[in-house]
Amino acid sequence: MEVLNKNDYVTIWLDGQMCGIPVLEVYDVLSKQTITKIPKSPAAVAGVLNLRGQIVTAIDLRKRLKLKDREDDSEEMNVVVEFQSEPYSLIIDRVGDVLSLSDDAFEKNPVTLEAHWQEVSTGIFRLEEELLVILDIEKLLSFGDAKAAA
Repeated sequence: MEVLNKNDYVTIWLDGQMCGIPVLEVYDVLSKQTITKIPKSPAAVAGVLNLRGQIVTAIDLRKRLKLKDREDDSEEMNVVVEFQSEPYSLIIDRVGDVLSLSDDAFEKNPVTLEAHWQEVSTGIFRLEEELLVILDIEKLLSFGDAKAAA
């Protein structure tokens, strides 16, 4: 049996950018879900979904990071994480593999990384073909003074 550790990341894609979420922070990966909208919620809050009887706030990461809307009707996916003891479903473009990476390869955010990524990232890994931006769930789900909670 493979042992997962703090250097294992679930890879996800948003608007062509590969990102990583520490595997120990991911509770579930779901296909597209039925989401109920919440009136007067922040734009990034897509609504809520029912996950095995539990109400989960769904956050559209494209809207949260002010990225362009999805151009096609491709099936989005959901990654469920926990923040302040509450589950959140992060709506993403797609999920990739789990990567095990060495601490030695981790770098602070480069100054050339776009501001919206720097705001929610703990740092990066330079992979052979692309940059892996490591997402900080706490920063991602803190919208200024207001929390993501609906």
